[in-house]
Amino acid sequence: MTAITFITGANKGLGYETARRLTELGHIVIVGARDQQRGEIAAGELGVRFVQIDVVDDASVARAAADIEAHEGRIDTLINNAGIIGRRAAAEDLTGDDAALVFNTNVVSIVRVTHAFLRLLGKSDSPAVINVSSGMGSFARTHDPERVESTIVGPLYTASKAAVTMLTMQYAKALPGIRFNAADPGYTATDLNAHRGPQTVSEGTDAIVALATEAAEAGTGRYVDRSGAVPW
Repeated sequence: MTAITFITGANKGLGYETARRLTELGHIVIVGARDQQRGEIAAGELGVRFVQIDVVDDASVARAAADIEAHEGRIDTLINNAGIIGRRAAAEDLTGDDAALVFNTNVVSIVRVTHAFLRLLGKSDSPAVINVSSGMGSFARTHDPERVESTIVGPLYTASKAAVTMLTMQYAKALPGIRFNAADPGYTATDLNAHRGPQTVSEGTDAIVALATEAAEAGTGRYVDRSGAVPW
């Protein structure tokens, strides 16, 4: 049975490259994006279907789930990729509104989208959820002077990604019938970092693609990058 994969934030960057690679591997990929025009262009380039979704809006998420249920009937893999850096400001200038925006987009949205898509995942023989986290949310890596993660200060983004990883682990425990895993793309050249990352976007999707194509028995509750397990 051909795998059906839905990816949020897939009109560019890691989401787009993940969609491209999984399509080449034979998945039926559905591109999700907030911007209708950009999403349609991306889907047209990839030769896949587009479904509009704003991950911070309950009604939009519900419409996306209903659309996919009507057309595909199920999904096998949900990739929660949409995320933001947030306002670039010194720590002393950050506000509660700044924090609310980043956490709503990066963390709360995973709960929102996962909840809405559980019915569709429940129709799969091998359901999986992949949450795109970051080594920037790893305590071990942000304290290791040999790692680039230790040189970057970004209170809200890093805290949100630490929350993404823990949320993934808790879902894995609570819902053992679905594989929940977190992927660290690594420091990849994307719009989020003004294309400063040393990894190509293809390298940055290695962990996501691996999780999306692995056997069901590979396991749940893991946090991995392209080289293997990521220390917390």
